[in-house]
Amino acid sequence: MSVWDDLDLLLDSPSSLTVTSTVRGTVKDQANFKVDEDVSALRKAIEGLGTTEKTLIDVLTQRSNAQRQLIARAYEKATGRTLVADLEGDTHGDFEDLLVALVTPPAVFDCHEIQKAIKGAGTTESTLTEIFASRSNRQISALSEVYLAETGRSLIHDLESEVSGDYGKALLILAEGKRDESTNVDAAKAKADAKALYEAGEKKWGTDEGKFIDILCHRSIPQLRQTLVEYKNISKKTLQESIESEMSGDLEDLLVAVVKCVKNVPAYLAERLFKSMKGAGTTESTLTRIIVSRSEIDLLDIRTEYKKLFGCSLYSQLESEVSGNYGDTLKHLCGDD
Repeated sequence: MSVWDDLDLLLDSPSSLTVTSTVRGTVKDQANFKVDEDVSALRKAIEGLGTTEKTLIDVLTQRSNAQRQLIARAYEKATGRTLVADLEGDTHGDFEDLLVALVTPPAVFDCHEIQKAIKGAGTTESTLTEIFASRSNRQISALSEVYLAETGRSLIHDLESEVSGDYGKALLILAEGKRDESTNVDAAKAKADAKALYEAGEKKWGTDEGKFIDILCHRSIPQLRQTLVEYKNISKKTLQESIESEMSGDLEDLLVAVVKCVKNVPAYLAERLFKSMKGAGTTESTLTRIIVSRSEIDLLDIRTEYKKLFGCSLYSQLESEVSGNYGDTLKHLCGDD
């Protein structure tokens, strides 16, 4: 049985989308943090003959993002150069992208990933789907503020010209970051929503996508969890299975991602990590984005889910798939079981 079909413990399990107090990251504040020592170590590593990558990796992976911001400010004060510019000048490729990601505040990093996804010819829907399905309202509002500050335009306005159809409609609702946050579950409403979804999909010829979009993009996480349970009672299929059989393309991907995140954000992201390493070639940008952005939120849970889903540790998979300084940095962030 797939992890996605099992709804038994769903109603009582915590959610990365609603929990803010418990931190399940692999990266924590360094206890005896001395910003000046870090700055001089980084300067030595960057300014000397040849770059000492090991120092860059040790310092940047073992400090929290908040501490890296303090380092970056002190670095600029001491040198007159930004740390990002020096990292970009001294490293290259995936390793450079990863170090720059580490010294970027989380909301700014999310914002830049969205900008990359909509820039140039074509839009990378899979990135937009992953970010908007897995981020909380608070994270979405933070990245939207950065977007406005950096571009002078609203994110919603720019997304409108990039996404269209039912996929666009659903994505734009998620990008508003206004999902209901109440923790009370209305059982009668969950039953009614489940019935409405059943009648909009499985039960009729043709699917009323609007109904799915409305319910899945607006209701609270606890409310949707109850709805998933009710849906399986009516339909004998899970809502995810119904979406997979009724829909296709980007809309299917987005709504399935939303349902998976309602159930279990770490398992959804573990699956994304697995897919980014599976088959020929590795999608480094996805590895970097997930490992960096979750390193202080739920990467410990992602590791647990990864092992459950794929039978090996995320660390050992990284060991066989990525190498060099880039691989070392990811493994430092991931941590071994």
